[in-house]
Order: sequence, then structure tokens, then C-alpha cells
Amino acid sequence: MTPLLLHLFFFIFSLTQTSADRTGKTYIIRVDTSSKPSVFPTHFHWYTTEFTEPTSILHVYDTVFHGFSAVLSPSQAATVLQHPSVLAAFEDRRRHLHTTRSPQFLGLRNQRGLWSQSDYGSDVIIGVFDTGIWPERRSFSDLNLGPVPKRWRGKCETGVKFNLNNCNRKIIGARFFSKGHEAAASGIGGIAGGINETIEFKSARDADGHGTHTASTAAGRYAFRASMEGYASGVAKGVAPKSRLAVYKVCWKNSGCFDSDILAAFDAAVNDGVDVISISIGGSDGISSPYYLDPIAIGAYGAVSKGIFVASSAGNDGPNGMSVTNLAPWLTTVGAGTIDRNFPADVILSDGRNFSGVSLYSGEPLNGKMYPLVYPGKSGVLSASLCMENSLDPNSVRGKVVICDRGSNPRAAKGLVVKKAGGIGMILTNGISTGEGLVGDAHLLPACAVGSTEGDDIKAYLASNPTATATINFRGTVIGIKPAPVVASFSGRGPNGLNPEILKPDLIAPGVNILAAWTEAVGLTGLDSDTRKSEFKILSGTSMACPHVSGAAALLKSAHPDWSPAAIRSAMMTTASTIDNSFNPLLDESSNKPATPYDYGAGHLNLDAAMDPGLIYDLTENDYVSFLCAIEYGPKTIQVITRSRVNCPMKKPLPENFNYPSIAAVFPTAAAGVSKKTFFRMVTNVGEKNAVYGVRIEPPKGVKVNVTPAKLVFTERMRRLGFYVTVTVDGKNLTLGDSGAVFGSVSWVNGKHVVRSPVVVTQSDPV
Repeated sequence: MTPLLLHLFFFIFSLTQTSADRTGKTYIIRVDTSSKPSVFPTHFHWYTTEFTEPTSILHVYDTVFHGFSAVLSPSQAATVLQHPSVLAAFEDRRRHLHTTRSPQFLGLRNQRGLWSQSDYGSDVIIGVFDTGIWPERRSFSDLNLGPVPKRWRGKCETGVKFNLNNCNRKIIGARFFSKGHEAAASGIGGIAGGINETIEFKSARDADGHGTHTASTAAGRYAFRASMEGYASGVAKGVAPKSRLAVYKVCWKNSGCFDSDILAAFDAAVNDGVDVISISIGGSDGISSPYYLDPIAIGAYGAVSKGIFVASSAGNDGPNGMSVTNLAPWLTTVGAGTIDRNFPADVILSDGRNFSGVSLYSGEPLNGKMYPLVYPGKSGVLSASLCMENSLDPNSVRGKVVICDRGSNPRAAKGLVVKKAGGIGMILTNGISTGEGLVGDAHLLPACAVGSTEGDDIKAYLASNPTATATINFRGTVIGIKPAPVVASFSGRGPNGLNPEILKPDLIAPGVNILAAWTEAVGLTGLDSDTRKSEFKILSGTSMACPHVSGAAALLKSAHPDWSPAAIRSAMMTTASTIDNSFNPLLDESSNKPATPYDYGAGHLNLDAAMDPGLIYDLTENDYVSFLCAIEYGPKTIQVITRSRVNCPMKKPLPENFNYPSIAAVFPTAAAGVSKKTFFRMVTNVGEKNAVYGVRIEPPKGVKVNVTPAKLVFTERMRRLGFYVTVTVDGKNLTLGDSGAVFGSVSWVNGKHVVRSPVVVTQSDPV
């Protein structure tokens, strides 16, 4: 039984067993549209005649996916699944968001390099799937922009507080997708959801802020005198300042983003004519669905097959291994790194010791005055250690600096709890899981975040000195921080939990303390009681890293209009940097040890080099189909993703031959003797026509790597050349590191270009 049929079997079985038989749920139904009887003029007529009534249908999909989403009772769903034209069905699921100096940090400079050669991404259209946009911000001005590209087929959808005048030559399209949410709000399937119109706008207007931030990170115009309450002051700008924005609001304040709406947005964006899609959304259950059950993977496949580049966030569940999300090999998956700007603050104890942390507090400082220190967590009550709502005794915290542990409730919310209980300030301490990784917050009271080691030292001092006092000193904005970039502790890590043969994340980009535009609808912390409004906000997350790569893709697309999505990703990956600004290997923030390709993929985005990569690893739709055959998806399962019928060859393709810009060699755990795997790769010369490249090998420790041929000679006629990489291990002598793998690289070098691919060697048994 194929994985898909097996899933459908359990799906039907569970429908007959649940107590929810009296209620409906939203299902996404994949239909083989080629079997539509000719008697029906449209697919909608067919669906509403043979499958369900018109009022049940939420979305009809006809571009990146063929089928529909509908509210069905379990008995209706079971009947639909038995229809011979139905290839698959899955329940609608809720997804979550992966929450001005960064362009300079990427090497972008005015009037030269990639910005100049791409005209700042002028006619490229970036579709942003997020919480909408606050269109009045300066970042979205259309001053001096040319006319809207003629190929644009989208529209400006009006709604609450959003009219046609809110679109311009910068925001050229705006749509919102809410039917999946509204179905959930009806109590369908017992899912709490829907749109709370007292805090939301039923339109593309952004009530949350996340979408405004990601859109301006990707493509914000120059905004002078930008800052957040004085922090990070300067000129704010996106990576592709002249690119056009198409806004697709699929996520709603406090209620996430539903698969059925995301899939509808993919359908619309492809039809509208976007060039790049930026999607800082992913699962939050720690488990990655197979591609044929993942609407982000399915929608992205439909987009990539039409030449649209799709960037996605790697998730914020690091530093745990196998925490990376958005794993499909046609997605470009982006982790987060720090930049060379920080917002330091210091905790000073009564014994004179100074502990470094970070803060974005902008109110009245403590001016060096010492206050009694208290740690509510010493009681052993978890809610008190976390400073949860109503957990603090005002009598014990009033007038004191309170130590709160990070976790569970939002970081800024802890400060509000302390403030309500009469506390003077807060020290926010990391635990073992978050290590030394810090992000700044615009706290409502004097507060400083410190790493796990500092937190333990402060608590130990208080435990042995019950009358200890402390103060917090805020040092504003500091640039030129070294080392940077450092892999953010929260950034989703490999290995790839679905297919370890594909290294994920693909690369990292700036994602810590990023200044970008913000909504007028909420305060700086997003808390209800926070009335501080700001044109800009500093945020951290792989959500912030993803639009850096979306903007970068827009610049590369503008400079190289004929490049495929795979070519653009390859250019970014093979030129990515694995060295920080102190010329040392990239570090992992959580451990302060050297990071690995499981943490950063191919490395940190290096845009100036990506413009002229020399060689690229390209991929076609046939390559993706071969890969799906190689991982043993059957033809019908593959059709769920590709929309067209395919036949896998009699001789099964090998995942090793998928033309990815990285190499992951997975050997069986039980292999005791010598084992080898050979990988075939094909590179296309996009540099000088007559070029000769020699190979440079950095083998992983204890591994032999051989490349044949060792030289590639390109001519005007011979632009594509293949080579073999043979990886040999001796199971008895192979010692895998802490991450369960060893790492090296293969590079093609010609004096001007270094085309680098990471090599990962690990052991794993097939599931």
C-alpha cells in the first residue's frame, strides 16, 4: 500500500471512529481534474454536483493545486474519498508565523554592485504571505517609481480600512484570505479560530505588525531618520528597495494561518504574476508532514514550476537538532544569524560584578541606583519562576529588581506582570534550552535579558547573599560588533527530518534585532496595555531572515531575468560565507562553539558574490519528479504535488543524483566495513565563456572524497559539464561529532570564483 493510500485508509477509519460525527471540518480535496466529465462547464459545477453543495465550498484551486476545500461532515468526507477522481484529502491545519542595518551587512552599497546592476530590483514583484500591510508607512512610498509592470494581473482588494488608494506603484496588489479561518470560527472540528473583528481588519490591513515588518525588510523604500524609540537610528531600507509588493494576507492576529487559505494565496499569486514569494510561516508541532500532505510544499511546487522563487523560514525551534521546517527541496529554506549591531545592557550587582545582556527599553533609566534583588522561582513554583500572570506576590517583589525565567509566556509580558506587582525592574534569564542566545525587547519597565550562564551566576549570588542589590545600565545602539554573523540560538537546525539526503536549512540571513516598518494598530510589545506606537519595530526570528532572501532573490532576478528559482538559490548557496567578520568560522550562539552546516546550511548570504557565482546547479521540473520517485513516492502521490500524471522509471532514480548545491551522504548505521556512495552533479557556466575550474576538496574528518574529473573546461559551446563525487567511509573508524555527522566541502575554483558545496556525512537507518 502506498504512503498516500495508507494515509487515506487511516483517515477514513478515524472519521468513522471519532465522536465528532455530528460536526463538520474543513478538508482540502485533491482531485484529478483531467477526469472531469465534459457535461460540466466548469470544475466548480462538477464539484458542487458530485462532491458537495455550493455552500460548503470555501476555495476552488486551479493553478498550483487542483481541487477544492470544503466544510464536510465525516460521513460526507468518507463518501468524497471513495470517489475515483479523488487523489488525496487532508484536514485543514493551523500554521504559525516564524517570528536597517542588515542590507549593509549583506554587502549592499549605493550606486555599485548588485543594487546598481539590478536597479534595486525595480520591476520584480515580491508576493508576501503574512498578516497584511500598513500601507501608509514611508517604507511603502511609490515616489519616483515607474509604472506598474504590464504583466501584473493582480488586484487591490478593498475591505475594512483598506481602499483602492492604499495601493500604489509600490504596493501593486493586496488580497486577503479568510474563509478557512471563518470556517474554524464556526466551531468546526472544535478548533478555536476565526477573525476577531474588534482587534482585526477584514482586509489586507495589518493588525499584527508581522506582515508590515517582513514586507519592508524585503522591499522597503529608503526612510530617513528611522529608529525604534531611539534605537538603531539611521536610514531604514529593504533589501530590494524598488521591487514591487503584492500583499497576501493569510494570517490573522492571535489566530494563525490556515492551510486552505495559504493554498488559495499560492493559487492567486501565481495567477497574478509575482516573481518571488516570501512565506515566513510553518508548522509549530515539531513534525514535518510529507510533501503530499503539506499545502506549503504543494503550493510552492506549483509556483516554482512556473519560474517563481519561493523563500521560506526555517522555524524558531532551535537549537534543538532536526527542528528545521519547510523541507521541500524546491523551497529555499532560510535560518537566522546575527548582524554586527547590538543593543547592550548590563546587570550590575552589589559586589561590583557586571553581567552583559541586551535590552530595547527606552523609558526612564535607573541611573545607577541599586535595588533589592528577588527571584520568585526559588519557591519551586514554576509559574512564579516564569513570572506568569497572577503568579507574583506584590509584597515580595514591590520595589525590587525581579529575576524571571524565559519560557511559556511572551518575554515582554513577564515584565508587565512584574510591573503590575510593583517591581522596579526585571532580569530575564535564559535556561539551558535557549543557552546564550539573546534578543532585544521593547520592555515596559527597565529590563535586561541575559544568557543561561549569567543567569545562573546571578541566581547563585542572590542565593548566598539574600540582601543582594542590583541595577541595570542601558548602553543604546552599538555597531561593529564582533563576531558576526553568529547562528541565532533559536534558528531551526538540521538534519532534515524527512529526507536527510537534502541538507536543510539552505543558508542563513540576518534575523536578529532587525529594524523594519511596523503597524499603527498595536504597541511596541503587542501587549494590549502597551499604547506606545512606532513607525519602526525591532524584531528577531527566521521570519525576519526569510524576507532578506526574498529581497535578494528579487535583485538577482532583476540582474539575471533568465535564471530559474534553482539557479538563484544555487548562486546564493555556493557563494555563501562560512567566515564571520573576525575571519573565524561561524559560531553557534547557543553553545559558543563552531557552527556546522546543520546550523547554517551552505553559510551566510553574501549578496555581492551571489550576483556573479561563476557556476550554478540548475534544476528542472523533471529533476524534482525524479527526486520524488527516488524517495519512493508512487505516481498518484506525486500527482498530488505536481498536478500532472507521471510515470517513475523502472530503474529507480537515486536521491544522490538530485542536482542540489550541497551533498549529504547517508550511510547505514550497521555498515561496519568500507562503504562508498557516488553523487553525480551538473554545473552550468554563467560566468566567462572560456573558463577552467579546478577542484578543491576539504574532506570531512575520517572520510575520503574523490572528484572526477578534477578539472572542468568550459567553452562557448560547452556551458554544462558533469562530475562525480565519491564519498568513502570506513564504518569502524568513522567518528561522528556532537551533531551526529562530519562536515567538509567540495569547491570549484578558477581564480575569480569559488563555487562551494558543503559535504555532510552521517549514519542513519531508513524508517
